[in-house]
Amino acid sequence: MKYVYAFEEGSKEQKFLLGGKGANLAEMTKLGLPVPPGFTITTEACNAYMARDHALPDGLMGEVTSALEALEAKMGKKLGDEGDPLLVSVRSGAPFSMPGMMDTVLNLGLNDASVNGLAKQTSNERFALDSYRRFVQMFGKIVLDVSGDAFESALEALRKEKGVKTDPELDAGALRGLVETFKGIVRAEAGLEFPQEPHEQLRFAIEAVFRSWDGERARIYRRMEKIPDDLG
Repeated sequence: MKYVYAFEEGSKEQKFLLGGKGANLAEMTKLGLPVPPGFTITTEACNAYMARDHALPDGLMGEVTSALEALEAKMGKKLGDEGDPLLVSVRSGAPFSMPGMMDTVLNLGLNDASVNGLAKQTSNERFALDSYRRFVQMFGKIVLDVSGDAFESALEALRKEKGVKTDPELDAGALRGLVETFKGIVRAEAGLEFPQEPHEQLRFAIEAVFRSWDGERARIYRRMEKIPDDLG
């Protein structure tokens, strides 16, 4: 069974396999519209994950690795590269729209090395470090189930310490320290180091999005909208 489709391989008719978002991105790519390249993991992969008691199906990560290598070749960038990094988003999608019910992970691929590449790309160290601390925060909360309050409290404490009222007033040095504080929160609350290896980040994020299909918010929404639980 094939679990991963590049955008150029799918079509709008495949919404039960690719989800509405994936099918529409495939259709727009087919029409020659300027869609950034990417790939979709099928609803069947999600259902296989659920059937295996929350274990990724055999062969999925091999397909993801091949699709990622093709994506890197198209973009001329590598995930986690410290000179000119590729960053990706891991987004949810289902055959029927479920706005805001499932999880998304943005800026995946940022780590202690690639954050310097993002600073070079943008000529903006502060922006790169702010993106990194947001990624650690999002990854901790969505992927590792760390309380969002822990991050917010640390951010508030830093603002007080620096004598500023808003986040944009924090400079690059303050944000560099905040990244380390956030990584410490992940270590303390989740019992593991924030993963620096982008492929490991990707595997974690894929599992988190699959899990969110079965989250309470998503289940209640499906019940209200009469959407079957087995669509994935």
